[in-house]
Amino acid sequence: VNRARSWWSEDQLERPCSLPSPLRVLLSHSAQQEEMSQKGDCNRWYRRETAGSVCTWLKELSHSGGGDKRHSRRPALKVLCLSPSLGGRTKDSRARSPGRTPIGVCWLAPEQTAGKRKPFVYTQGQAVLNRAFFPCFDTPAVKCTYSALIEVPDGFTAVMSADTWEKRGPNKFFFRMCQPIPSYLIALAIGDLVSAEVGPRSWVWAEPCLIAAAKDEYDGVIEEFLATGEKLFGPYIWGSWFGNLVTNASWGEFWLNEGFTMYAQRRISTVLFGEPPPRTCPRGPASGPGPARLLLGRGGCQPLSCRAGPAYTCLEAATGRALLRQHMDITGEHHPLNKLRVKIEPGVDPDDTYNETPYEKGFCFVSYLAHLVGDQDQFDDFLKLKRKRVDSIPGFEFDRWLNTPGWPPYLPDLSPGDSLMRPAEELAQLWAAEELDVRAIEAVSISAWKTYQLVYFLDKILQKSPLPPGNVKKLGETYPKISNAQNAELRLRWGQIVLKNDHQEDFWKVRDFLHSQGKQKYTLPLYHAMMGGSEAAQTLAKETFAATASQLHSNVVHYVQQIVAPLGR
Repeated sequence: VNRARSWWSEDQLERPCSLPSPLRVLLSHSAQQEEMSQKGDCNRWYRRETAGSVCTWLKELSHSGGGDKRHSRRPALKVLCLSPSLGGRTKDSRARSPGRTPIGVCWLAPEQTAGKRKPFVYTQGQAVLNRAFFPCFDTPAVKCTYSALIEVPDGFTAVMSADTWEKRGPNKFFFRMCQPIPSYLIALAIGDLVSAEVGPRSWVWAEPCLIAAAKDEYDGVIEEFLATGEKLFGPYIWGSWFGNLVTNASWGEFWLNEGFTMYAQRRISTVLFGEPPPRTCPRGPASGPGPARLLLGRGGCQPLSCRAGPAYTCLEAATGRALLRQHMDITGEHHPLNKLRVKIEPGVDPDDTYNETPYEKGFCFVSYLAHLVGDQDQFDDFLKLKRKRVDSIPGFEFDRWLNTPGWPPYLPDLSPGDSLMRPAEELAQLWAAEELDVRAIEAVSISAWKTYQLVYFLDKILQKSPLPPGNVKKLGETYPKISNAQNAELRLRWGQIVLKNDHQEDFWKVRDFLHSQGKQKYTLPLYHAMMGGSEAAQTLAKETFAATASQLHSNVVHYVQQIVAPLGR
């Protein structure tokens, strides 16, 4: 665990490279439209209170301290070990970027953007790609503040992940981040961008042709979530609550970030969309909540009494559980990446830890902790970091949770969501029948269903697929708000249903969705579905990838290649 500000573990004190506070990075970059490249300098100051070597992965670096250059297993990068520094001495290293970087920085031609007018560039640092953008300690264990001066061509705007933004003349933008953050959170985008205010402390940025839709999507929503989160977890600091203030010290512990984040997200939903759950969960016999307190079932362990919250939160959690089930069905439950604690060793890319396991299995683990604590107020105090230690609790199976792959040994009880889930399940069953009961189907109105109820319904349809011939066509005609939706969650699931049923009439919708976005969460499941489908679906996958690869992030390209044309095939 790495926490900014004033606290770190004894283990980190023994590893001086992991201390979060003494590092500051200054960036100076110039984007050149004609060459579609960038050039820049990076100065980095660090102050060491103890002697020790400083190591970082770099592409090219000139520095003031001397040292040896050694090659890593990634041929495009080099590792530089500076000589040991004396306590209290400040060192300065300086780097120059020679041009376009191969990873971490993505360049889009005008025709690849929504507006089709100007090129666009953006960075993606997570997990370990910012080392190819600027010299940095590319690990979440080290945090830094940073300043940046970005020079852009006429008519372009730069934005960064910073808390201070100033325009300095027609072509220069200055940014400052005063909150120490891990290097992967440093992000830059340059393009034809405009902004719209969507709350008293929040703005959305997009291309001019998208800004109205973006404002409509987020107006008022962000402040509502922030205000609710602050009531639950304390004042919002950039990148917190669990994205930066407390996070994983290495990518092998990615669940620590995302498991708590998913729990926090669903706690916020509990307050926003329904009554709070009971403050105290019944804890049963005086002997405490050991393994005997869990009821074993086909889906894992179920608590006997503790409830996860109101109906909407349970519904949303059920859709997440379905994604975890899909992921483990594809990889196999006992795949080593389906542990919460992943061993990062040669051959394991930290980006491979990005899957549903740290999110949804991590959420189940945090829910398990809340269940063991029993009192919601006490657990909220823990989440607010009011306590720096936690007493041991009977029945706590730490090693089993962290180091055993497979399905979570505990699942939060989602039965409070039955009022929303049962109608969706019953409707899905009607659509799976050999002969459709049209009258019964028409008696169910979905016009008032929220997005996650529609998502849950489609998850059930997908589980029952392939449907009898003609049912998917009729389904799409009956619910155009689903089959023609612009919501990404609905488009993903409709595409999966179309592919699993080989409904070629709607293959174009799959292709259009993949052309319109490149997010890994939505892209990889569709390629898995295409390559697991008919010959026509596999052809669609190869043609779509050939047409879109140039606009995808390098990580996404790598993973799609493994699906479409794996080694050895």
